[in-house]
Amino acid sequence: MVKTSAALVSVAVLLLSAGCTLVGPDYVEPTAPMQDDWIDYETEELANSPPVESGWWSTAYRDATLDALIESALAQNLSLRSAGLRVLQSRQQLAIAIGGRYPQQQQITGEAQRAGDGSDIANSYALGFNLAWEADVWGKFRRQIEAAGAQLDASVASYDGVMLSLVAEVAQNYLLARTLQQRLAVARANIEIQETSVDITTAKFEAGETTGLDLEQAGTLLYTTRASVADLERLLQQTKNNLAVLLGRPPQTMGQLLVEAAPVPAVPPMISVGMPQNLIRRRPDLREAERRLAAQGAAIGVAAADLYPSFGLGGSIGTGVSTAIGQDFGDLFSADSQNFSVFGLFSWDVLNYGRLRNSVRLQDAIFQQLLTDYREAVLQAQAEVENAIVAYLKSQQQLRDLQQATQRAQNAADIATAAYVDGQVDFNTTISTLRSLFAQQDRLAAIQGTVATNLVAVYKSLGGGWQVRAGRDPIDLLPAETRQEMISRTRSWRKVLQQE
Repeated sequence: MVKTSAALVSVAVLLLSAGCTLVGPDYVEPTAPMQDDWIDYETEELANSPPVESGWWSTAYRDATLDALIESALAQNLSLRSAGLRVLQSRQQLAIAIGGRYPQQQQITGEAQRAGDGSDIANSYALGFNLAWEADVWGKFRRQIEAAGAQLDASVASYDGVMLSLVAEVAQNYLLARTLQQRLAVARANIEIQETSVDITTAKFEAGETTGLDLEQAGTLLYTTRASVADLERLLQQTKNNLAVLLGRPPQTMGQLLVEAAPVPAVPPMISVGMPQNLIRRRPDLREAERRLAAQGAAIGVAAADLYPSFGLGGSIGTGVSTAIGQDFGDLFSADSQNFSVFGLFSWDVLNYGRLRNSVRLQDAIFQQLLTDYREAVLQAQAEVENAIVAYLKSQQQLRDLQQATQRAQNAADIATAAYVDGQVDFNTTISTLRSLFAQQDRLAAIQGTVATNLVAVYKSLGGGWQVRAGRDPIDLLPAETRQEMISRTRSWRKVLQQE
């Protein structure tokens, strides 16, 4: 008995000392092709200083309404809440993986039986405890923990990505709403101008100074412009509905949202874009891709561990009695009723070696694909920034030119209208200038909105917005009602989700 125990202790010590072995490749953070600077880095509108880390919308637009909408969306958006719950799931997966390093089987068993043949009936009772443990000789369980930890990091990066997209979408929809309001103001102002034109042509027609053609042309332009108002009002309401969803509210509750019209917020003359190398640190999608790659690297080690034999220890201790041999239930805890067993475990799946090697190859092929995808994502990220920058710079140039064109169109309309009243030009010239005035003013209002939304795209492509989380755990940002709902469904969440 002493020799058996000593042998088992020696085996346990051997297994524990072998636990430092880790099969499979150790993960090394990958390199990716990065440019040294942006294409337009010498443009005076750009600065290479680091972008605003958090709350860039407040600095860029200085609009209290936009600030309030983004704050509300961060608190109530359901997609962001769903991403936080995925982080919670990953946290539990990591806890499960950590538990795999401890005894995998721990059971308390009990049995009561009544059996017999004819008049010979006996009762038997048994109580026991079983334990089995597979030693982590080759690092299989440690690799599973490594993979689960990387997946947790990836889920946090995914949460940050949802937050970044949410901020950008709220800002873009808000700016679109303000743009549509400005275009509506332009359309209504032109309706007044065109109504005056109809009055002038009506008076000249009634005085016999012109034909009915002038009157019909003026009416056509007026009603066409009025029709555009209905289309703009439709787009504005649809934009408000989109904002409602982003804010986690039913569209019906947003009837009073943005009732008061306001101009599109002005943008700063210069923006900071940082250096391309900062993208890997700043962009959540790149961090998520890198962390999923790290998790897959650990999966190779998990598969490789199956190529080697597994070792383990187990045992049981219990007690049992039977009335058939003169015992009763009271004897269940006596020393004579106790029994135990201790054993070692060894297994090696040698007959499936080909399948196991194919599994290692499969996991490595997946790793190589994810590595290629990561490098592609880095290239795409740089292209997105370049596209956003050039769109912003060119829309700024368009804005300056359209401001000049609109002023010229206004001057031309004023001159043509006065000349038509004096009979110096025909109505074709006048209506052409009125049509051009409306088109130029509408384009100017639209490009002002485009400049503002293009700036949102620049900050989004640079990975700005998620930093507002300020290091807080996404799980801690779950609202109280969600926590309480989960706790009321199962008490297992009490220690995890209950806040002090």
